[in-house]
Amino acid sequence: MRNPSQPSLMQELVQALSHAERAVVRRLEPALEAEGCSVAQWRVLLLLADRRGHPMSEIAEFALVPAPSLTRLVDRMVTDGLVHRRADDRDRRRTLVHLTPRGLALHRRLDARVQREEDAVLVQAGEDEAQALLDLLAALVARLR
Repeated sequence: MRNPSQPSLMQELVQALSHAERAVVRRLEPALEAEGCSVAQWRVLLLLADRRGHPMSEIAEFALVPAPSLTRLVDRMVTDGLVHRRADDRDRRRTLVHLTPRGLALHRRLDARVQREEDAVLVQAGEDEAQALLDLLAALVARLR
């Protein structure tokens, strides 16, 4: 039986994952902020870079942003000329968000900055260890769904 004064495995897992996420974001933020971009905006740009257009619900899930916050974020990105909304050709009731040429250019600049940061992180953390952690996390997420 578990000692009540000791954290449970779930508590430790939540704590460790939160610390890891914050550490990675803290490393990434300066590279993004140099281009005036937030982590949430970067995630939106990442998804939209496939140039297929995506509905807001899919963007919210990918970017890990609640729907109301995503609406405000996408509105700002529209105002900044990074994305535009367009009715889906297959289902006119559905609206898709697409990158503009300006958004695509920002994505490319950010991609180069993020790649440099990734290279630096992998030197410190080790590529094999990072890949092993990614594989474990993917397996954990798949099992918890």
